[in-house]
Amino acid sequence: MMLLGKVLCVLGVLAGLLAFFWRDTWNPESLSGARVLLTGASAGIGEEMAYHYSTFGAELVLTARREAALQRVKEKCMELGAKRVFYFMADMASPEEPQKVVQFALQKLGGLDYLVLNHIGWSPFEMWDRDVAHVQWLMQVNFLSYLGLVSAALPALEESKGSLVVVSSLVGRIATPFAAPYTATKFALEGFFASLRQELVMQQKEVSVTVCILGLIDTESALKKTRCVHGSIRRGACGRNRSYKS
Repeated sequence: MMLLGKVLCVLGVLAGLLAFFWRDTWNPESLSGARVLLTGASAGIGEEMAYHYSTFGAELVLTARREAALQRVKEKCMELGAKRVFYFMADMASPEEPQKVVQFALQKLGGLDYLVLNHIGWSPFEMWDRDVAHVQWLMQVNFLSYLGLVSAALPALEESKGSLVVVSSLVGRIATPFAAPYTATKFALEGFFASLRQELVMQQKEVSVTVCILGLIDTESALKKTRCVHGSIRRGACGRNRSYKS
């Protein structure tokens, strides 16, 4: 027990020294003029990321399903300092859409420095009722469309030595009840992009891969699902909406 205490004490000292001497070398000016394609950009986390990129003077292509919401976000991005903002309406449940989105972004921006994948499919918190069709739909939106976007955008990211950012979830690391289909898609993201990162290193391709692991959030859609779970976990208690957060 004494040995364990000494080890923990040493580790604590080392962590303190690291924190003291650590210097963040990130330069905010590096985002000025950066060409960014951001999915799921009309609400929630995607909307806020669009605003943050805008404050640094980035050039943006936003995509989601709802044109009115995209137009609203675009206008605010311009007010916050984005150099240029375009949007493209797309439903990621369609296998053809990822290629179209990337082509649009490359046409408007002339290349890509950041591909930020954030869109998700709606999946109610409830016991899995053996609805395979819903799992297939969710896998297309939450996983396969990500692969389609990366496949189309990777040559441009390799050329710019750019960055790939994937918004994932804690349930992609720790399985949880009442979210089996959603959890499956997030585990798939974790496995694929961890492997892709290693393959890019082996091929000496300078494209960074960042997977963001999010816990509980207070976006409107997340709070709605939480309220449903708190009230009841019976099947159908919260309804079932075959659409994705855009």
